[in-house]
Amino acid sequence: MNIKPLFDKVVVEPLKAEEKSKGGIILTPSAQEKPATCIVVAVGPGGIVDGKEITMQVKPGDKVLLSKYSGTEVKVDGKEYTIIRQNDILAIVE
Repeated sequence: MNIKPLFDKVVVEPLKAEEKSKGGIILTPSAQEKPATCIVVAVGPGGIVDGKEITMQVKPGDKVLLSKYSGTEVKVDGKEYTIIRQNDILAIVE
């Protein structure tokens, strides 16, 4: 199954969270922070959103930094994705 985002939405796949602390302590899944770095999987077409013309600035394959608690988490075919608005992306990592 494919996810096709609408309007200014972007589908991202979170990169793996750190499993060890800087001091070498192994963290349980509940203690691990939500990763802020993700890979863009799919991008909506943009268009007019809330009366403003939106041009998409990211493309599939880009590595991006997100706001900490942004988006909606979904699970498709056993993989976890987050669907966010383009303005929740803080930066593209090059």
